[in-house]
Amino acid sequence: MTQYLRPFLVGLQLDIAWEDKAVTHERVRDLLEGQAFPRGSLLALPEMFSTGFSMNVPAIAEGPDRPTEHFLSSLAAERGIFVLGGVVNRAPDGRGRNEARLYGPEGEERLRYQKIHPFRYGGETSYFEPGSQLALFEWNGFHAAPFICYDLRFPEVFRQSVRDGADLLIVIANWPRPREEHWMALLKARAIENQSYVMGVNRCGSDPNVSYSGRSQIIGPRGNILVDAGEGEGLFHISPDRDDLIAYRAEFPALVDINPAFLGERMEL
Repeated sequence: MTQYLRPFLVGLQLDIAWEDKAVTHERVRDLLEGQAFPRGSLLALPEMFSTGFSMNVPAIAEGPDRPTEHFLSSLAAERGIFVLGGVVNRAPDGRGRNEARLYGPEGEERLRYQKIHPFRYGGETSYFEPGSQLALFEWNGFHAAPFICYDLRFPEVFRQSVRDGADLLIVIANWPRPREEHWMALLKARAIENQSYVMGVNRCGSDPNVSYSGRSQIIGPRGNILVDAGEGEGLFHISPDRDDLIAYRAEFPALVDINPAFLGERMEL
């Protein structure tokens, strides 16, 4: 009998070519060369993966040709997988929108999520419009919620996603080396407190402003580190087990004990 592999949850940690979409797109293809994943796998790329964390919105926004969106769509269709990656678009007022876009195995757009918490310390609030809505999509039996970088410091949005049904939390990021310990601690905290799988997909290398240590991780619902990608470029993956997650939540039903008196009304973002 033929044994079919479960779809993989895959992250790609890469060194982004500063404000150069074509070069970075080619780098992604090079890193994927010779790699095969079961159909329906989910590949996640970092925040602003094709340009780096730049405030130069006129230079990095997609524009009418939409090169990064077309790249993500074609990559998904060529490989028969889901692809999630960071893209910059324009808001009506001219500011940027720091987005995560999801494309399905036929290349179709499945989801858009706009970063809710622009990074004030890095000047992002001056150049990018904050998002106002969480997002959720189904993948391989999971309910997955995407987040972007600085969102990781705000546990309330993760909790709300879990209350909406999320059990896989994906954080795409350009998280710098000086705060590496915060990155790892917060990823683990979000997994433990929400009894969910958490994947953090960071960049590595450096840009004109700061260096990045990578340390992308996949963490299980018990808070155990399943994968640590280290500091260099490369792919990392697991086949997450939702049955195990459900069994763990039933065995240790912490989420059932959330006290509604301290939640208030559903948050309107």
